[in-house]
Amino acid sequence: MALTPSNNLTDAEKRAVRDTAQQDALLREVNEAVRQDQLSTFMLRYGRPLGAAILLGLLAFGGWLWWNHRHEAALEESSEELVKAADKLDAGHVATADKDFAELGSSPSDAARAVARLTQAGIAFQQGKRDGALRLYAEVAADGSAPKPYRDLATLREVAINYEKMKPDDVVKRLQPLAVPGSPFFGSAGELLGAAYLDQNKPGLAGPLFAAIAKDKNVPQSLRSRARQLSGLLGVDAIEDVDKTLEELGTEAQGGN
Repeated sequence: MALTPSNNLTDAEKRAVRDTAQQDALLREVNEAVRQDQLSTFMLRYGRPLGAAILLGLLAFGGWLWWNHRHEAALEESSEELVKAADKLDAGHVATADKDFAELGSSPSDAARAVARLTQAGIAFQQGKRDGALRLYAEVAADGSAPKPYRDLATLREVAINYEKMKPDDVVKRLQPLAVPGSPFFGSAGELLGAAYLDQNKPGLAGPLFAAIAKDKNVPQSLRSRARQLSGLLGVDAIEDVDKTLEELGTEAQGGN
């Protein structure tokens, strides 16, 4: 059976308990005062810089949201303007379309700028302005901000137009990165690269390249046929399926008639 604790404390013991309680309360008040003082000191010392940093952060975030909205709106506007300019070109309004594409050359969209200049280059070449076309193609090819497919296309078109005035070594250097299986420009770049190899008197490089083009089913059939003939002349067999090839050649012959 538990014993009931005795409440018969002497006066001295009661005073000791009371003093202890008072000291605990005093310590709590002192600690609270110290914390309040530390907070006040921190706010006095760092309050303004901290508030300014928070305000700047909010302003920066708001500015980013505004810029992003404007950027997206500008991209949409550029896309719409490209479509309108292309429609004018299709309708035969070449001069007006060319002017619109020139204005799109300052678009905030990297892709829109590249497409505009590529189209301008095509217009210039069709009008016999070879130097102007070469300049525009060279600009796109050297523009690191333009998407890679557009830079590659510009490189291919620049070399194709200027091939006769280029050294074979320069042609090889420009087109080797594009004339690889899997590249969207493998066929066209490979054909020009093969011609450059022949100009370098390197049929051992040209033949296998033409054969690879002839076997690539992603390359247009007309280009595959030319490559097959060239590889055959160079002593490289590019025919995988004789019956299918004969059928294709027969179809091409009928189409020519």
